[in-house]
Amino acid sequence: MENPFIGKNGSKLWLVLLIITNILCFLLFSLDYSSLTNGTKIDIKVNSREQDLCWGRYIYIHDLPSQFNEDVLKNCQLLTRKTDKFDMCLFTNNSGFGPQVDIINSNYGVLSNTRRSWYFTNQFMLEVIFHNRMKKYECLTNDSSLASAIFVPFYAGLDLRRHLWGYKTSVRDASGFELVKWLAAEEKPEWKRMWGMDHFLVSGRISRDFRRQSDKNSEWGSKFRYLPESQNMSMLSIESSSSWNNNDFAIPYPTSFHPSTDSEVFQWQDRMRRQNRPYLFSFAGGARRSRNKSSIRDSIINQCLESNSSCKFLDCSSGTSNCDNPLSVMEVFEKSVFCLQPPGDSYTRRSTFDSILAGCIPVFFHPGSAYSQYVWHLPENHTKYSVFIPGKRLRDRNYRINETLVGVSKEEQEAMREQVIKLIPRIVYADPRSSSRFEDAFDLAVKGILGKIETFRRAIREVKITENSNFKTKG
Repeated sequence: MENPFIGKNGSKLWLVLLIITNILCFLLFSLDYSSLTNGTKIDIKVNSREQDLCWGRYIYIHDLPSQFNEDVLKNCQLLTRKTDKFDMCLFTNNSGFGPQVDIINSNYGVLSNTRRSWYFTNQFMLEVIFHNRMKKYECLTNDSSLASAIFVPFYAGLDLRRHLWGYKTSVRDASGFELVKWLAAEEKPEWKRMWGMDHFLVSGRISRDFRRQSDKNSEWGSKFRYLPESQNMSMLSIESSSSWNNNDFAIPYPTSFHPSTDSEVFQWQDRMRRQNRPYLFSFAGGARRSRNKSSIRDSIINQCLESNSSCKFLDCSSGTSNCDNPLSVMEVFEKSVFCLQPPGDSYTRRSTFDSILAGCIPVFFHPGSAYSQYVWHLPENHTKYSVFIPGKRLRDRNYRINETLVGVSKEEQEAMREQVIKLIPRIVYADPRSSSRFEDAFDLAVKGILGKIETFRRAIREVKITENSNFKTKG
């Protein structure tokens, strides 16, 4: 059969088809795309959002009145107690890192080639350190409507320190009341958006210090975290507790090592791998005899002193400054296979992070000392990097710590030590002027809080959708 499109009229038919095709293409590209989306215009910003590496990571910093941060540092003499070994003003230097070890001490052997990144850092300076890092954060925005989180640079811990001893509760609570009043003021659009659930702040004290339950002057701390507005905000602190609230999160204590380059971190890690460790275990701390004659610490110290050369004890009792010097602490921990980390005034200790920094396997006696705390920074499987000994075992006078630790094979020790050394970048706070690219404690904390706030945001959306659906159904 003859093909109907072939013949004397074939060329005309092809010409007609070509013209029709061109017309259809023109009409297609000329369409108003809003008609295809039920009247909703396609946002041309979608592609730009996909290309924006900061989308979903933008953070807006509240420009607080200076009374909440800068003035606290200017009046740093008020932070020093009579019983303090050092003037607290000393530790406000260098973005909260404190004096550089290189300036004060000439014994560099313990710190090797990384000595210029070591400082006499006070554990209570975390809020200052974090604030200065946040100022250099790569995804800051001046437009709060773009922000996924709002940072509140209130030096809650340092402010409280000025009024902890000898002051009425009304004085201790004053700054907290003034802060939430400022944040929730009617003209603040940032607060109204999620009623503070996208706000977060950082404290260099444990979260329990902000949960005073009564107004008795004899009771410890402030009640800042019991204020309704404060309860909406998230707090990152050196110690939290899941038994209180869903928006308290623990992040590492600041150590004395603040690297400025990736190579410094790699050099330090390699040095810890090669380190000779003559002590099976060590303990850096002071006794608690005045509180409990059968305390875990007393048992640890006694067993350490009785173990001859297998344990090294660094006495941190009041009146000594051994543990205030990072050189002294590192020198002991670098030479130890295991570092004992019993609870102190609270469940957690800065010493835990000093031991990780030294490549020393931490030994815990309570799950609240690490496992239920630093979920963004430490592995979920705690057996990979630590040893756990239930504290109640130490109340048995026949129990010996060294027998448990000797039972850990060399292969297990090496595997745990390697895991500990790999954790080093995750638990240090890098110099804000650094050119490093590794994820440090700050980066992981920011990533963690952004994730939590996004979870809150999704929950709010779901509630609104449910409420709207119920309303429509009833209507």
